[in-house]
Order: sequence, then structure tokens, then C-alpha cells
Amino acid sequence: MDSHGAWTSPVQAADVAAAGLRFSGVAVEADGTVWWAEGRPAEGGRVAVLRRAPDVDADSIEEFAPDLDARTRVHEYGGGSWSPVPGGGLVLASATDQRWFHVAAPGAAPRALVPADGVRYADAVPWGDGVLLVAEEQDATGRGGALRRSLVHVPLDGSAVTAGPSELFTGPGFLAAPRVSPDGRRLVWTSWDHPDMPWQRTQLWTAELSSGPDGPRLRDARVLTGEGGRESLVHPGFAPDGTVLVVSDRSGFWNLCEVGEGGDLRALLPEDAEQGFPPWTFGTTSWAALGDGPDDDRVALLHAATGEGVGYRLDVLHRRSGRLDVLDLPFTAYLPAVSAAGGWIGAVAASPELSARVVRTGVDDGAVLTVRTAGPSPDPAYLPVPQFLTVPSEGGRSVHAYRYPPTHPDHAEAGPAPHVLFVHGGPTAQSLAAYSPEVAFFTSRGIGVVDVQYGGSTGYGRAYREALDGNWGIVDVGDCAAVARYLVAEGLAAPGKVGIRGGSAGGFTVLAALTGTDAFSAGTSYYGVADLRALAEDTHDFESRYLDSLVGPLPEAADVYAQRAPLHHVDGLMCPVLLLQGADDPVVPRQQAEVFADALHRKGLPHALVVFPGEQHGFRRAENVIASLEAELSFYGQVWGFDPPGIPRLSLR
Repeated sequence: MDSHGAWTSPVQAADVAAAGLRFSGVAVEADGTVWWAEGRPAEGGRVAVLRRAPDVDADSIEEFAPDLDARTRVHEYGGGSWSPVPGGGLVLASATDQRWFHVAAPGAAPRALVPADGVRYADAVPWGDGVLLVAEEQDATGRGGALRRSLVHVPLDGSAVTAGPSELFTGPGFLAAPRVSPDGRRLVWTSWDHPDMPWQRTQLWTAELSSGPDGPRLRDARVLTGEGGRESLVHPGFAPDGTVLVVSDRSGFWNLCEVGEGGDLRALLPEDAEQGFPPWTFGTTSWAALGDGPDDDRVALLHAATGEGVGYRLDVLHRRSGRLDVLDLPFTAYLPAVSAAGGWIGAVAASPELSARVVRTGVDDGAVLTVRTAGPSPDPAYLPVPQFLTVPSEGGRSVHAYRYPPTHPDHAEAGPAPHVLFVHGGPTAQSLAAYSPEVAFFTSRGIGVVDVQYGGSTGYGRAYREALDGNWGIVDVGDCAAVARYLVAEGLAAPGKVGIRGGSAGGFTVLAALTGTDAFSAGTSYYGVADLRALAEDTHDFESRYLDSLVGPLPEAADVYAQRAPLHHVDGLMCPVLLLQGADDPVVPRQQAEVFADALHRKGLPHALVVFPGEQHGFRRAENVIASLEAELSFYGQVWGFDPPGIPRLSLR
């Protein structure tokens, strides 16, 4: 029998890349028309925006602006890079120069809406004869590279190319999620400022919106709620009757609330379960109003289902009565980008057996239309069924995880197997129980995978999320080590054959776990942080004060930064390491990986550093997805003593 790791699998790295359409948003119209955006690794990661009219077959999908890459870099992570507009057209950003364009119909020439002056825009909301946008530009004073953010209006006639957008509001700090009331007369949005992140403390603003002879303007801009205490307010918007809704974690869990004129909040479905998501990007929301008239109080709502390990649900909430209509949908994971109109709900959904897909659901008949899939799923016989774990960790805490066992129709799961812990990035994020071709790439070869929801992860309430405050590199590392040791103690993992891998912030946890514990025999860091002080000094504005809460403010906590930096503890490292890095990463510069590799070389540990030209923070190109996965599998094979068939051998130093 082939050893674990050397099972012959139909899931190839090329299949993972080919199946890697990355959906980043969805919008549904009242007639059932569905819009969505998909990133295409085969086209260098280009984001395309498409439309499918109601009741037509998949061959009638229309792509808008096939020569544009719909990505914005506001807050660096972007999002909110496109929006349908009245009349059937589309506005979208171009990744090349960050300008926005209007495309009136499929095949029509894009028309520029803003000047090519380096200003970046995101989160378009149709209003009047144009769209409202969040603008981000270099501060005219040039103070230390500070960025200036504002809300602006851009007409669809292209006049702003020469006249410039109309600025409606500026500051403080960061602005996000402008949303217009159904009657077009009010605007709400959120703001926050350093050192806070939007999942820590935000404010909800409102203003009157009007149009006069001199163009659009805002009046009576004021904070509606969020001025007192630490409260995260995310996903703002309006019900059809004009009531302001927002997701607040005032109760300890993100719950959807009505907002009164005095800023009072009333939870619509009070529960100790999350109904919101951290807004790393623009355009996120966990809810959408279904009705077009003021008497329809139905809201499509994403919320964490009660019970262990069942993921998220999409249900319909009656706002006034609190009644919940449970939808019988076969999904456990959703992108935080739900859309609704005219009795239709649009979403991006997945499950352990179903790959990510754009779907449209009819509330009245419950029918689900699959509009687009990320790619074909392999034979279900090769797909692992996730097992929910709750593992005791340090300090009396418990850590949650999903284990994906080795799964192959020709190989029973007999005896301990090599395992790799997947550490999600963020770190204020989570991984969901859903089909992942990347996971299947390993499990179908006999390597178990465990997704660790370490302290600091979202999905379990504010207290769980804040367990990482001041403890990054301690709580996350302790939780991962606890899970690794649990796997061995329970006879699931082979002693000496537990690895750990992660990207970005997850890469930091990988390096910190390798240098600070003996729980792992191999580690793979995808664009991970090796030097915390360098990250704090070099990273972009959005995250430039993120480490104040995770580690401590500088310069007061300089000693803590040095103590936590994996780069300063390479002497404690006793196992091989693989470093995978984008050459043009603005979030975690390549120098972090290069300095760590130099330290590994001086210590004489087997290692490899693979730098991918043209990649930024995350690998988008198909050839690089393939190369990185094959390098990782070859790396584990050399460390744990198996030879994966058909995989090029990685050269270790």
C-alpha cells in the first residue's frame, strides 16, 4: 500500500488553479437578473464582471468590459470595485490606473468617469445622475504620506473627468459603506480612526442628501450612534420604509439592529451567534432587504447557525415580528455579500461537497438557481467530511477547529497520518467548513488537514475575537500547538509528522509556532510576517496601527515587538521551513522572507525561498498557484519520507 502522502490522486495542482474562480461580489435585481464578479487565475487574476438575465441558460452570460480588470486599491484590500446602475449599465474600477468607467452595455466602449490623477475610489452606490464613492488620495499637505479620504459624487456623463468629482464629506480617518435611503434623501456610512480597526470601534453617520443648482450636497452630517464605548458597527443600510439598520456587537455578538433617531439600537434577532463579518474589504454585508415597498419587512440574513460545526445559514427574518423563515439551502458557507430584490436573494455559497458558486434563490418557491460555479468538484469519494473539534488550550481556553481526514476511495483511513494545520490570515478572520480544492489536494493524497480557528478568529463573538489583543504570537501559537498535540494524543496524526502552514498573518503564526514550540516538524509560510517592527513601519495605512491592539503601541512596546518577532528566535528553530513570497507584495514586503531565509541559511536548516514575480499579497496567477502547491507537497514529502507521484522535486538548501 502506498504510504500516506503518496496516494495517487485525481486532484492536481493544475485543477486547483483551474477551479480557482474567486467570486468577490453579487447583485440581484428585482426581475431576477444576477450580476457577479469573478477573479480568473488563468488571466493573471483579472476580475471580470458578468450578468445573467432571468430565465436564460448559462450560455447567455454577458461579460462587461472584457479588457478591464475590476479591482480597486482603496485601503489596499479594495473590494466594492463595481456596481450596476439604472438603465442596465455598469460602473467599475480599472486595476491598471484606478480610474472608474461607465459601460452602458456588453461590448460598449468603457467611458472614463474620473481623471487619471492617482486618486482611488471604491464602493459605488447609484444616486441621481451618477454614483457616490469613497475616494482616497494623498493628503495635499504631504504630511508624512498621510492619506485623505472623502465621500464624492461622480456623474455618469463623464463631466468629472475635467471638472473633478463633487466632494460631499471628508474625514475623519477611514470611511466606508455609504448607503442611500429608498427615497434618495438620506445617506448613512461608517467611519473609524487610528488606532482602531473597524471590528473594534466604529461610528455610524447619517446626513441629508440633496441636489441643487451647484450639484449634490450633504447637510446635517452627524454621528447617529457609536460615540460611546468600544462598539463595532458594520454593514449599514436602510429598510424599505427608511429605517436605518446596522450590525452591532454591543451585545458581545454581531447582531442586526434597527437604529432609532436617538441612536438607540434594537436587535432584530437577538442571539449569541454572529450575524456579521469583519469588513476587510468594501462591499461586504450580511443582510439585504427583500421588499421594494415600505410594508415589506423581510430581510435576507446570514447568521452563524447554532450547534457545533454547522457553519452559516441564509434565512429570511421578518423585521417587525422577529419571525425567522428557515430556508432549506444546502450550503454552510457564504461570502459576506448577500443581495436581495423583488423576492430574490443572490449569494455566493458553498458546502463541504459543493464548490463555491453564485446562486439565486426565490423566497416564495425556495428554488435555487446555480448561476456560476468556481469549477467542477472532484468525485465526492475524494472529498473529506469535516469533523468539528473543540480542543482544550492554554489558560483554560478552548479552541475550535475543523479536521479534514485523509480521504480516498482506495485507501481506508487506517492508523495515524501526516497532518498539516491550516492557519487563516487576518488574523481577524476565520475559515469556513466548505469545499476547498486546496484541502482536497492534500487529503486525497493521504495528508490530513486541520483548519484552526485560534483565539482572535471571528465567528465566535467579540470575547473570542479579543483573546488575541496584546497576545498575537502567544494565544494563536498556543492554540495551534494544543491542536497539534491533541491530534497525536488521539492517534489521528503520526508523531513527528505534524506541519503547519499559513499566509500573511497566518504566516506569522506559522513562523512564531516553529520558533517558539516543538509541536511541528515542518512549516510553510506564504508571504508571512517575520519581523513585527518592520511590518509596523512598512505596511500600508489601513493596517499601520493594527498591531497597537495585537502587540502594543510603538515606541512603548518596542521590546515586545522584538520579543515576538520570529526572526529574532531562529536559534530555537529545529525543523525545515518553506517560504513562498510575492515579489511585489505591498502588505508584507519580500524583504521579510529574504531576511528569514538568510537566517535559516546561517543556521544550516533545510529550507527554500520561492519568490513569484508579479504577485502581490496572495497568488492570483494560475502558474504560481500550481508551482506553490507542488513545491509545498514536495517539501512535506522530503521532510516526512514519501515521494508524491508526478510532483516536481523542490530544491532545498
